[in-house]
Amino acid sequence: MVRNEEWRRLPEAVLWILAVAVAYYAGGRIGLLQAVVVEGAVVTPLWLPTGIALAALLWRGLWVWPGIALGTYFAIERISTFDLPDTGIVAGNTLAPVCAYLMLRRVGFRVELDRLRDGLALVFLGGLVPMLISATAGTWILILTGDLALTGFWSTWSAWWAGDAMGVLVVTPLLLVLRKARLPRDSYRVGEAAALVVTAVVVTLVATRSSLSLLFLVFPLLIWAAVRFQLAGSAPVALLISVLANSAASDQAGPFAHHTLFEVMVNLQALNGAAALTGLLLAALVTEQNNIRLKIEQVCEDLAELVEQLGPRRPGR
Repeated sequence: MVRNEEWRRLPEAVLWILAVAVAYYAGGRIGLLQAVVVEGAVVTPLWLPTGIALAALLWRGLWVWPGIALGTYFAIERISTFDLPDTGIVAGNTLAPVCAYLMLRRVGFRVELDRLRDGLALVFLGGLVPMLISATAGTWILILTGDLALTGFWSTWSAWWAGDAMGVLVVTPLLLVLRKARLPRDSYRVGEAAALVVTAVVVTLVATRSSLSLLFLVFPLLIWAAVRFQLAGSAPVALLISVLANSAASDQAGPFAHHTLFEVMVNLQALNGAAALTGLLLAALVTEQNNIRLKIEQVCEDLAELVEQLGPRRPGR
């Protein structure tokens, strides 16, 4: 009976694995639109597939990992011909989100991201630490195959690691919040959300395209989004900032003009990282405080009802 149930679930599992592979490949195609060449290696400042992979693991479980491996294979095929040593890149890109998933489960991570500890766990255990695996494996494979000189190890490795980590910090929160995102019913909130979107686009374009050093203007936007809409607001704004900043950096426009590639990458990843951390952690903190306030209000209401029930009754009642 159990074996029959497993066979019935097999087509669904295959469909989910294929869906993850397609989403991973599609994210890779989008990421490659803003790819840069560092020491002869193709890297992206924001590698969307890592965020997609981790979100899929958090949603469906560890069994979808073949979809990540399959998506990585097709993404490599898109860049160049797949050779046997590229299996190491597939292994690294698969193992990194799998390790992130296992570490997050170990610390009791909640996909609602309604606690500050969940935000911190996603930053360090989901992004910064496990992506060392994919960056290290990928860079060494390029060196061992002769596609990258040993002198270019650190520049390529750092760009690879930052791109993978930013994929988790920017994309995973957005995908997690989309599952339960609902449009506000209050017309005032709808108007405020629309105003936030328009303002975010205009201000970010000015900040990333102006010749003046105005990149700091994006942080009031993130604070507004996180305080008023929590993760449902901060995650899309952080993604918008990252995409527009990557575009400006690729064009070497605005504050990214007249700099070397290394300086552009440092400035870009500093902005992406600071924006993602600000939005994610502030949203998690505000959500946690709101939940605590609601619990206190509920306890006070329950206590008031209890006092009313236990209080002395008036004569005649």
